[in-house]
Amino acid sequence: MKAGRKETLKSGAPRWARSGWASRTTYISGCCERTLGRSRSRPPEGAARGGAAPGRRRGAGEGSGAQGVRAALLREGRVASAAGMRTPALLALLSCSVAFALVSEEIKEKVKSSQHLEKSSLSRKHDIDLEEIVFVIQSQSNSFHAKRAEELKRSILQQAANLTQDLPRVLLLHQLAKQEGAWTILPLLPHFSVTYSKNSAWIFFCEEETRIQIHRLLETLRRYDPSKEWFLGKALYDEESTIIHHYAFSENPTAFKYPDFAAGWALSVPLVNKLTKRLKNEPLKSDFTIDLKHEIALYIWDKGGGPPLTPVPELCTDDVGSHCATTFHSFLPLCGEPVKKEEIFVAVKTCKKFHSDRIPIVKKTWASQASLIEYYSDYEESLIPTVDLGIPNTDRGHCGKTFAILERFLNRSHNKIAWLVIVDDDTLISISRLQHLLSCYDSSDPVFLGERYGYGLGTGGYSYVTGGGGMVFSREAIQRLLASNCRCYSNDAPDDMVLGMCFSGLGVPVTHSPLFHQARPVDYPKDYLSHQIPISFHKHWHIDPVKVYLTWLAPSVEDSATKETEKDAREEL
Repeated sequence: MKAGRKETLKSGAPRWARSGWASRTTYISGCCERTLGRSRSRPPEGAARGGAAPGRRRGAGEGSGAQGVRAALLREGRVASAAGMRTPALLALLSCSVAFALVSEEIKEKVKSSQHLEKSSLSRKHDIDLEEIVFVIQSQSNSFHAKRAEELKRSILQQAANLTQDLPRVLLLHQLAKQEGAWTILPLLPHFSVTYSKNSAWIFFCEEETRIQIHRLLETLRRYDPSKEWFLGKALYDEESTIIHHYAFSENPTAFKYPDFAAGWALSVPLVNKLTKRLKNEPLKSDFTIDLKHEIALYIWDKGGGPPLTPVPELCTDDVGSHCATTFHSFLPLCGEPVKKEEIFVAVKTCKKFHSDRIPIVKKTWASQASLIEYYSDYEESLIPTVDLGIPNTDRGHCGKTFAILERFLNRSHNKIAWLVIVDDDTLISISRLQHLLSCYDSSDPVFLGERYGYGLGTGGYSYVTGGGGMVFSREAIQRLLASNCRCYSNDAPDDMVLGMCFSGLGVPVTHSPLFHQARPVDYPKDYLSHQIPISFHKHWHIDPVKVYLTWLAPSVEDSATKETEKDAREEL
């Protein structure tokens, strides 16, 4: 092929246009070398060699890039011409140099563009919009919690409006279905699949105190292909096998990751659709719901048949940096003045065999915080003192004893005592923190408060407050319960489960607070407890209960629980 002649493709483009940038430069370089090799002549003796006069600066109008090179070469052409260079050589030099300049400029633009794309490719790889995200706030029907959820909903919609994007759908969990088990999420997946799979990419779940930076969350989700099955969240793991997870993964408990709901978590719609098909073919088992976040992760993982949790660093609980798309406002709720100690009656369930070892720990730790407290046993001991309710102690359950406590409270206590708290003799609790928490609830409403568990919720079961972490009743709730015909089917029936079944039948929902704990601090991930101000723990197994109390629950630790906490939380929204 002759120098300077274009070898064209079927598309009409020259070979160098088809090639990579390095190939283009090499091709042009080869053409110029061959052309100049044939056209170059030796200048006369004593002639000035190519180049501008020493010290000459580029003219102001010459600019840079191809135009600047072209102007410079015209000057060089005059010098070269004066030196005796032949016109063909001059034209070849001009043509090749301009070609090099043009390609060089294109390379620069390409590199800039590539660098820009490289920086943004992670965040904008999948260009979804806010309208393709369905937000589900894990709300509750109690007026305090419903109000907090509504405030978060308004925040999400306002941020979306500020971004001038179409508004996303924001759902409150307690409004989606009247069925008892809606809070366990899985029964609602078929609804999400049918309603949102055609025009949505993600279902994003969060708690009512989760704080969301919408623009950052949008950029975070864009990193993940929404056509694939994704389970995203902030990863928690057990440092040792624990009873609340049925000692799962005992050989390597850190291997299994599950989401911290407080940071928010997301399911891609393809995964929602897959889980929906599975739910239709295999109905949920009728068993216990204890730690929902762990159980959802287990169900999705499906013994390796489904995706594990993908940890996402932008889903945070602590505000650890500008990269966080979510954080969690950790505070002890306070709505006005704390409830007075005289308005809270504390009932401690015990029995004779534990009088000497458990009751002294209660008195050494938290009992002094309670203004009204009684110890209910199967044996009367004046030194404590205990009250014998006439109910024999049972090893399996304490339903008979618990209902006797409820009746005694309603019949013998003053009406001004608005709240009853029933705890075990190995429960560790902060009464002062409970005073703050109860300020957010109306005792004239039927309130049944504590750590929520579930039984048979996949097949129409019921929720209940697990007894070890403490069960809190408003006087109104007790009045409605005892006015009904719902009672223990035996004295040794599990009291917390019977109470859950009774209140469910009465239409009184369980109000959940994660600040109550059925187990010991070592049974929960440190990262999970780090964003809590706990109210209770349970069990003395292999721990120093006094040390646990002083570390986690003593009043000196909760100085931050002031009126400002609730004010600050509202300001954030």
